[in-house]
Amino acid sequence: MSAIAVTDEERAELLALILETFEKKKVILSSGKQSDFYFDLRQTLMKPRGVELAGRAALAVLRQGTPVESVGGMAVGAVPFVTAILAAAAADEETRELKGFFVRKEPKKHGKGKQIEGGFAAGQTVALVEDTTTTGGSTLDAVDLVEAAGGKVARVLCLVDRGEGAIEKFAERGIKLEPIYTRADLPI
Repeated sequence: MSAIAVTDEERAELLALILETFEKKKVILSSGKQSDFYFDLRQTLMKPRGVELAGRAALAVLRQGTPVESVGGMAVGAVPFVTAILAAAAADEETRELKGFFVRKEPKKHGKGKQIEGGFAAGQTVALVEDTTTTGGSTLDAVDLVEAAGGKVARVLCLVDRGEGAIEKFAERGIKLEPIYTRADLPI
């Protein structure tokens, strides 16, 4: 078995790590929507086993379908997930050259003033990633910025899609959202 493949047991283990942060309570999400449940995937992606499993699961998805040269996402939320994917890619000869980047909400006010940092260049075909999607708003912002900088967003992956409209919003832009877990996997 490939070092990248994720077994059914490992998928269940990753979901268990995700669900450790799950709470049934009313919250306002970054999208502005109210929800009856919340989970904090930054907690999952700040654990060694969470990083390993999330990175391998996402890389296994990326190895299928449209090839990409770089993977990135909106700072700060996507940065640990991008890093997890790159760590998994380092152990895989087929994807070892994969690059990573992140997109700032606004250009830096010092240094080179970049809004996109890391392994991104105009002309690249890229995948954008997000830990959780609700409406897809922040990743759609990243799509706009990457495309304005000359990149082609071929794919969008998320660790968990909350099932609250993101799939449809990406479809309107001609992009398929590829969730590793969906609302059906959650205890709601």
